[in-house]
Amino acid sequence: MFWIAIIMAGSSLILLFAARKEAVPLEGSTLLKPFLKMSQYLLKRIWQWFPKLFSSTQVMKDLTVLHPGEAKEYLQTTYYVRKTALCLAVVWGGTLFGAAVAIGVKDDLILGENGEIARWEYQEGRREINIAADYGETQMNFRIQVDPRQLTEEEAKKLFEKFLKNLPELVLNGNESLEHITTDLSLEEEYEGFPIVVEWESRRQEVVTNTGHVLPVEKEEQVELSVRLKYGEYVRQEAFFVVVIPPVLSEEERIYREMEELLIQSHDESLEQEKWLLPAQLRGISIHWRQLMEDNSLLVWAASVVVAALVYLFSDRDLHGQIEKRKKSLRWEYPEIVHKLVLFVGAGMTIRGAFQKIAGDYETKHGGREKMQPAYEEMLYTCRELHGGVSEGASYEHFGRRTGLQEYIRLCTLLTQNLKRGNRTLLERLREEADKAAEEQLQQGRKLGEEAGTKLLIPMVLMLAVVMVVIMIPAFSNI
Repeated sequence: MFWIAIIMAGSSLILLFAARKEAVPLEGSTLLKPFLKMSQYLLKRIWQWFPKLFSSTQVMKDLTVLHPGEAKEYLQTTYYVRKTALCLAVVWGGTLFGAAVAIGVKDDLILGENGEIARWEYQEGRREINIAADYGETQMNFRIQVDPRQLTEEEAKKLFEKFLKNLPELVLNGNESLEHITTDLSLEEEYEGFPIVVEWESRRQEVVTNTGHVLPVEKEEQVELSVRLKYGEYVRQEAFFVVVIPPVLSEEERIYREMEELLIQSHDESLEQEKWLLPAQLRGISIHWRQLMEDNSLLVWAASVVVAALVYLFSDRDLHGQIEKRKKSLRWEYPEIVHKLVLFVGAGMTIRGAFQKIAGDYETKHGGREKMQPAYEEMLYTCRELHGGVSEGASYEHFGRRTGLQEYIRLCTLLTQNLKRGNRTLLERLREEADKAAEEQLQQGRKLGEEAGTKLLIPMVLMLAVVMVVIMIPAFSNI
């Protein structure tokens, strides 16, 4: 992972140096500006070789609708530069996060190159680590517990008669009986359900250790286990016998057991030392130890690359979603615009004057706000066309075509016909259009209300379930 981070950092520095003269007129976060420069530099070079790679017809259509009057090349460049910059930022963020994960994993490394494990003070408690032993051509994995430096005194807890009765069942650990032991015993310091401290001692460490580890034997061996139980001031000493049966082990299993025995022995011998030196050899063959760490840094980096690719792919879908949202806003604003036209035309204003009045009021009231109303923005654009010398009829046709909705096309057709034929019933037809628009808005509101009710059904069911639980629990608790 560190090599990936180094390569990413070096590539980014080279790319950033090459793109230092790129002018980025885009608004955005200061942190995103370097990625915008790199993105613009990359896209210029890629466009030279693959000119059709960034030329989606649907994307250009959506951009033109969202930003009427803007140059198509500028819109295309701005869109793809920003999208590529966002993907670069995602990959960079994933790389940094992956490197941080790798550093965190490295900080947990406590096994030295010479097979030494540094111990710590007792306040930090016990740790468990995974280690691997390269024994010749064989690799063996172990999970070992590393205890802190042992203190001179220990606390212990009390024993009950009930514990002694259940003791054989507690220590068997899957063995058939105390007279038929083939696997390790469960000789623990504490057992669930018994507030006691247990101290074990085996009379034959070469067969059964104090921790319950059963070593390979050639024949049946009887071992006396001494157990010291303590609870408060009450202390009791007991002893019982177990019979160890020789297991059938393969050569690899024998080596594993011998190596595990060496680990236990070296651990016990180094409890009062600052460092635990792991065994260096077995049967004359050297052992190389290394700690097994769970390093997910590469996975994090790969996930960031996948996320960046998804961001790039789904950006076009989000752009089309903005178009659909724009259409909904246009439909919702249509009745208000028609009613204003009826009001101003009825007061004696011309269509052009009414258009300029509505657009001017919107610009004065909403100018500079981030949340814009698309219908009024289109009217502002139409007024600018009129001021720029475009004919009134053509401006209305452009207005209807840019919205792309039948309602506005119908309205613009009505206004254009009034200019060509001098329709004297314009006000009456505008009133009819206003009434029709109001009815359509009412139906649209009902549809949105039905959709909202459907979406609220699941939360209402969950709330009903919570209410039922709150009512039923006290009722059952009093039974």
